[in-house]
Amino acid sequence: MDFQLSPQEEEFRDEVRAFLQENLPGEEERKSADFLAQWNTKVREKRWVGFSWPKDVGGGGGSVMEQVILKEEMARQKAPGLGTCFMGLAWVGPSIIQYGNEEQKQKYIPDILDGAYQWCTGYSEPDSGSDLASLKCKCVREGDEYVINGQKIWTSIAMWSKMMILLVRTETDVEAKHDGITCLLVPMDAEGLEVRPIRNMGGGAMFAEIFFTDVRVPVENRLGDEGQGWQVTVSALANERSSIAEVYGLRRKMEELKELARETVRAGKRAVEIPSIRRRLQRADIRIESMRLNGQRFLTKQLRGEPLGSETSINKLHRAALEVEMGELAMEITGSASTLMRGSADAPENGRWADYALGWPEVVIGGGTPNIQKNIIAERILGLPKD
Repeated sequence: MDFQLSPQEEEFRDEVRAFLQENLPGEEERKSADFLAQWNTKVREKRWVGFSWPKDVGGGGGSVMEQVILKEEMARQKAPGLGTCFMGLAWVGPSIIQYGNEEQKQKYIPDILDGAYQWCTGYSEPDSGSDLASLKCKCVREGDEYVINGQKIWTSIAMWSKMMILLVRTETDVEAKHDGITCLLVPMDAEGLEVRPIRNMGGGAMFAEIFFTDVRVPVENRLGDEGQGWQVTVSALANERSSIAEVYGLRRKMEELKELARETVRAGKRAVEIPSIRRRLQRADIRIESMRLNGQRFLTKQLRGEPLGSETSINKLHRAALEVEMGELAMEITGSASTLMRGSADAPENGRWADYALGWPEVVIGGGTPNIQKNIIAERILGLPKD
């Protein structure tokens, strides 16, 4: 890959740096109640939210390389994320752009870019996690409506979402299990839809299980053709696994861990001076760098116009291991104080790191568990037999 930027790309980098210098205040000022709203308005006006999306749907029409530059500069200055509707920007928006009709694009895309409300994804089921294509949530068409009955589980931020992108089975007599699956856009306040939060080890709740009892959704809310749901979902998951944003997030977390190690005193010496902790910090640093370099391979393919395939599961697997390892490392750094949770008077950083260490399932499970990624790598990259 040629890492030299073109004159146009260098000019764009200068534009981003100038914007950050002018609009990004110091750490204390960023804590004000008004900062985030003002920031989101400014980056939205620049069309940097959905920067790589086509201009005709409200995106920035930016190139893949320009998007990388934008994210790099934002991460370097520790700027807030671009946009507030994570699921909408990562999964739903790209799916609607690719498979939605014009009415759906006009109805949903502007609100996703503006962060008007949150979306969640109704994919996994109690018996259809590692094998998503075996899902059983039943959907029957009655006139101009679909009637849904069934259950979903491990649905992120369902409690705070206004809309859901949902996979249902509209046909059971199919040759391949990937057939007969349909994608619907479902309002979370639909009659018969019940959300039950799932508490994690730290007492919080990011996941939920959802029950559908004769939930009616207009046919016009179908995304793509009936039976095309698997293609819609594969496209959305591939978009999430590009890994660029994940590397930046891990790098920032790594810097915070190093700072924690420098500030924490254990048995009369700073934690960063303890050999075992230094080694673990170095190992995590190396793994993040390997993810970054692997991500450059994905970027090279994108710049060549080649689609991202199963190889992106490698970075997803790396991230899952790193999230657990970094959480455990934070606990080792803080020692006996690591057992203190949020609200305890002596909890390091008000229990933030304890929450992080106990909250790893939300990241590790989301987007496909490690076992799923290992199967993908084994079967589709290494060519190993299924049996």
